[in-house]
Amino acid sequence: MRKDKEQATVLRKSGMAYAEIKERLGVPKATLSGWFKDQKWSNDIALETVKKARQGGMMRLVVLNTIRGPRLRKVYEDAAQDAYADYQDLKFHPLFIAGVMAYLSSGEKTTRSRISFSNSDARLIKIFNTFLLDLCALKKVKYHLILREDQIETESLAYWIGNNGLKQEFFGKTIRIKGKSTKNGKKHGVCTISVNSAYLKSKILKWIELLSKEIGEETYLAGIV
Repeated sequence: MRKDKEQATVLRKSGMAYAEIKERLGVPKATLSGWFKDQKWSNDIALETVKKARQGGMMRLVVLNTIRGPRLRKVYEDAAQDAYADYQDLKFHPLFIAGVMAYLSSGEKTTRSRISFSNSDARLIKIFNTFLLDLCALKKVKYHLILREDQIETESLAYWIGNNGLKQEFFGKTIRIKGKSTKNGKKHGVCTISVNSAYLKSKILKWIELLSKEIGEETYLAGIV
Protein backbone atom coordinates (compact mmCIF):
# COMPACT_ATOMS: atom_id res chain seq x y z
CA MET A 1 0.00 0.00 0.00
CA ARG A 2 1.34 3.42 -0.93
CA LYS A 3 2.40 5.53 2.03
CA ASP A 4 -0.05 8.39 1.48
CA LYS A 5 -2.94 5.91 1.35
CA GLU A 6 -1.83 4.43 4.67
CA GLN A 7 -1.70 7.92 6.18
CA ALA A 8 -5.06 8.85 4.68
CA THR A 9 -6.63 5.68 6.08
CA VAL A 10 -5.41 6.50 9.57
CA LEU A 11 -6.72 10.08 9.31
CA ARG A 12 -10.06 8.97 7.86
CA LYS A 13 -10.56 6.40 10.60
CA SER A 14 -9.85 9.14 13.14
CA GLY A 15 -12.96 10.93 11.81
CA MET A 16 -11.42 13.46 9.44
CA ALA A 17 -13.37 14.84 6.48
CA TYR A 18 -11.92 14.56 2.98
CA ALA A 19 -11.29 18.31 2.94
CA GLU A 20 -9.11 18.05 6.06
CA ILE A 21 -7.18 15.06 4.70
CA LYS A 22 -6.58 16.86 1.41
CA GLU A 23 -5.29 19.91 3.24
CA ARG A 24 -2.91 17.80 5.34
CA LEU A 25 -1.65 15.30 2.74
CA GLY A 26 -2.39 17.00 -0.58
CA VAL A 27 -4.33 13.98 -1.85
CA PRO A 28 -7.26 14.99 -4.15
CA LYS A 29 -10.77 14.34 -2.81
CA ALA A 30 -11.60 12.23 -5.87
CA THR A 31 -8.65 9.97 -5.03
CA LEU A 32 -9.73 9.71 -1.40
CA SER A 33 -13.26 8.82 -2.48
CA GLY A 34 -11.89 6.16 -4.83
CA TRP A 35 -9.96 4.61 -1.96
CA PHE A 36 -12.78 4.60 0.58
CA LYS A 37 -16.05 4.65 -1.40
CA ASP A 38 -16.77 0.93 -0.81
CA GLN A 39 -15.90 1.03 2.89
CA LYS A 40 -18.96 1.17 5.14
CA TRP A 41 -16.92 2.62 7.98
CA SER A 42 -15.89 5.53 5.75
CA ASN A 43 -19.49 6.21 4.68
CA ASP A 44 -20.48 6.21 8.35
CA ILE A 45 -17.75 8.75 9.08
CA ALA A 46 -19.02 10.94 6.25
CA LEU A 47 -22.48 11.00 7.81
CA GLU A 48 -21.07 11.74 11.27
CA THR A 49 -18.94 14.56 9.85
CA VAL A 50 -22.00 16.17 8.34
CA LYS A 51 -24.01 15.76 11.55
CA LYS A 52 -21.29 17.51 13.55
CA ALA A 53 -21.09 20.35 11.07
CA ARG A 54 -24.86 20.62 11.15
CA GLN A 55 -24.91 21.59 14.83
CA GLY A 56 -24.12 25.15 13.83
CA GLY A 57 -26.67 24.86 11.06
CA MET A 58 -29.42 23.91 13.49
CA MET A 59 -28.65 27.04 15.49
CA ARG A 60 -29.01 29.10 12.32
CA LEU A 61 -32.33 27.34 11.67
CA VAL A 62 -33.66 28.73 14.96
CA VAL A 63 -32.24 32.17 14.22
CA LEU A 64 -34.14 32.30 10.93
CA ASN A 65 -37.39 32.72 12.86
CA THR A 66 -36.19 35.81 14.75
CA ILE A 67 -34.17 38.00 12.39
CA ARG A 68 -34.82 40.00 9.24
CA GLY A 69 -33.01 42.17 6.72
CA PRO A 70 -29.23 42.06 6.20
CA ARG A 71 -28.69 39.63 9.09
CA LEU A 72 -31.15 37.20 7.52
CA ARG A 73 -29.29 37.37 4.22
CA LYS A 74 -26.10 36.50 6.11
CA VAL A 75 -27.79 33.38 7.50
CA TYR A 76 -28.66 32.25 3.97
CA GLU A 77 -25.09 32.89 2.90
CA ASP A 78 -23.95 30.64 5.75
CA ALA A 79 -26.43 27.98 4.61
CA ALA A 80 -24.89 28.06 1.13
CA GLN A 81 -21.40 27.68 2.63
CA ASP A 82 -22.55 24.79 4.81
CA ALA A 83 -24.16 23.14 1.78
CA TYR A 84 -20.91 23.41 -0.17
CA ALA A 85 -18.85 21.96 2.71
CA ASP A 86 -21.29 19.04 3.13
CA TYR A 87 -21.29 18.47 -0.61
CA GLN A 88 -17.54 17.89 -0.69
CA ASP A 89 -17.89 15.02 1.78
CA LEU A 90 -21.12 13.53 0.44
CA LYS A 91 -21.12 14.00 -3.33
CA PHE A 92 -20.18 10.34 -3.96
CA HIS A 93 -22.46 8.89 -1.26
CA PRO A 94 -25.29 6.82 -2.84
CA LEU A 95 -28.01 8.09 -0.49
CA PHE A 96 -26.97 11.70 -1.05
CA ILE A 97 -27.03 11.30 -4.84
CA ALA A 98 -30.38 9.49 -4.76
CA GLY A 99 -32.03 12.01 -2.41
CA VAL A 100 -30.84 15.11 -4.25
CA MET A 101 -31.75 13.73 -7.68
CA ALA A 102 -35.16 12.60 -6.41
CA TYR A 103 -35.90 16.12 -5.21
CA LEU A 104 -34.71 17.57 -8.51
CA SER A 105 -37.22 15.30 -10.26
CA SER A 106 -40.28 15.52 -7.98
CA GLY A 107 -39.66 18.12 -5.29
CA GLU A 108 -41.25 21.55 -4.86
CA LYS A 109 -38.67 24.24 -5.65
CA THR A 110 -40.49 27.58 -5.81
CA THR A 111 -41.09 28.43 -2.14
CA ARG A 112 -38.33 29.52 0.20
CA SER A 113 -39.03 27.40 3.25
CA ARG A 114 -41.25 24.43 2.33
CA ILE A 115 -39.66 21.11 1.42
CA SER A 116 -42.34 19.02 -0.29
CA PHE A 117 -41.84 15.76 -2.17
CA SER A 118 -44.73 13.82 -3.74
CA ASN A 119 -44.74 10.52 -5.59
CA SER A 120 -46.83 7.41 -6.21
CA ASP A 121 -43.72 5.20 -6.29
CA ALA A 122 -43.05 3.73 -2.84
CA ARG A 123 -39.37 3.26 -3.67
CA LEU A 124 -38.83 6.98 -4.23
CA ILE A 125 -40.77 7.89 -1.09
CA LYS A 126 -38.58 5.52 0.91
CA ILE A 127 -35.39 6.97 -0.59
CA PHE A 128 -36.32 10.59 0.13
CA ASN A 129 -37.65 9.80 3.59
CA THR A 130 -34.37 8.05 4.46
CA PHE A 131 -32.43 10.95 2.97
CA LEU A 132 -34.19 13.42 5.29
CA LEU A 133 -34.05 11.31 8.46
CA ASP A 134 -30.63 9.66 8.16
CA LEU A 135 -28.55 12.04 6.08
CA CYS A 136 -30.16 15.39 6.92
CA ALA A 137 -30.62 14.26 10.56
CA LEU A 138 -34.24 15.39 10.86
CA LYS A 139 -36.08 13.87 13.79
CA LYS A 140 -39.56 14.17 12.31
CA VAL A 141 -41.24 14.82 8.98
CA LYS A 142 -44.90 15.06 8.02
CA TYR A 143 -46.80 12.91 5.53
CA HIS A 144 -50.19 13.00 3.88
CA LEU A 145 -51.97 11.01 1.19
CA ILE A 146 -53.81 12.17 -1.91
CA LEU A 147 -56.54 9.64 -2.75
CA ARG A 148 -59.41 9.36 -5.22
CA GLU A 149 -62.99 8.91 -4.04
CA ASP A 150 -63.02 5.11 -4.32
CA GLN A 151 -59.69 4.44 -2.63
CA ILE A 152 -59.83 3.10 0.92
CA GLU A 153 -57.75 5.19 3.31
CA THR A 154 -56.90 2.41 5.77
CA GLU A 155 -55.63 0.14 3.00
CA SER A 156 -53.54 2.90 1.45
CA LEU A 157 -52.08 3.91 4.82
CA ALA A 158 -51.13 0.30 5.53
CA TYR A 159 -49.39 0.12 2.15
CA TRP A 160 -47.31 3.27 2.63
CA ILE A 161 -46.44 2.51 6.24
CA GLY A 162 -45.58 -1.11 5.54
CA ASN A 163 -43.39 -0.46 2.52
CA ASN A 164 -41.54 2.61 3.71
CA GLY A 165 -41.29 2.55 7.48
CA LEU A 166 -43.36 5.74 7.73
CA LYS A 167 -44.93 6.32 11.14
CA GLN A 168 -48.72 6.58 11.22
CA GLU A 169 -48.72 9.31 13.90
CA PHE A 170 -46.93 11.65 11.49
CA PHE A 171 -49.64 11.40 8.80
CA GLY A 172 -51.89 14.43 8.46
CA LYS A 173 -55.39 14.58 7.02
CA THR A 174 -55.85 12.71 3.75
CA ILE A 175 -56.67 14.86 0.73
CA ARG A 176 -59.50 13.56 -1.49
CA ILE A 177 -59.77 14.37 -5.18
CA LYS A 178 -62.68 13.70 -7.52
CA GLY A 179 -62.75 10.77 -9.87
CA LYS A 180 -62.41 7.00 -9.80
CA SER A 181 -59.27 4.92 -10.03
CA THR A 182 -58.53 3.56 -13.49
CA LYS A 183 -56.99 0.21 -14.35
CA ASN A 184 -53.58 1.82 -14.82
CA GLY A 185 -54.07 4.38 -12.06
CA LYS A 186 -52.18 4.88 -8.82
CA LYS A 187 -53.57 2.03 -6.71
CA HIS A 188 -52.56 3.49 -3.36
CA GLY A 189 -52.67 7.17 -4.24
CA VAL A 190 -49.86 9.68 -3.90
CA CYS A 191 -47.80 10.17 -0.75
CA THR A 192 -46.34 13.58 0.13
CA ILE A 193 -43.43 14.20 2.50
CA SER A 194 -43.18 17.75 3.83
CA VAL A 195 -40.94 19.77 6.15
CA ASN A 196 -40.84 23.49 6.89
CA SER A 197 -37.20 24.57 7.02
CA ALA A 198 -35.89 27.53 5.06
CA TYR A 199 -32.34 26.65 6.06
CA LEU A 200 -32.49 23.04 4.84
CA LYS A 201 -34.45 24.04 1.72
CA SER A 202 -31.69 26.44 0.72
CA LYS A 203 -29.11 23.69 1.24
CA ILE A 204 -31.02 21.16 -0.87
CA LEU A 205 -31.37 23.65 -3.71
CA LYS A 206 -27.64 24.36 -3.51
CA TRP A 207 -26.89 20.62 -3.57
CA ILE A 208 -29.05 20.27 -6.68
CA GLU A 209 -27.11 23.07 -8.34
CA LEU A 210 -23.71 21.61 -7.45
CA LEU A 211 -24.48 17.96 -8.24
CA SER A 212 -26.33 18.71 -11.49
CA LYS A 213 -23.37 20.73 -12.72
CA GLU A 214 -20.67 18.24 -11.76
CA ILE A 215 -22.22 14.79 -12.13
CA GLY A 216 -21.56 14.46 -15.87
CA GLU A 217 -18.00 15.77 -15.81
CA GLU A 218 -15.02 13.46 -16.32
CA THR A 219 -13.45 14.50 -13.01
CA TYR A 220 -16.58 13.45 -11.11
CA LEU A 221 -16.90 10.16 -12.95
CA ALA A 222 -13.23 9.45 -12.30
CA GLY A 223 -13.89 9.82 -8.60
CA ILE A 224 -16.46 7.01 -8.50
CA VAL A 225 -14.85 4.54 -10.88
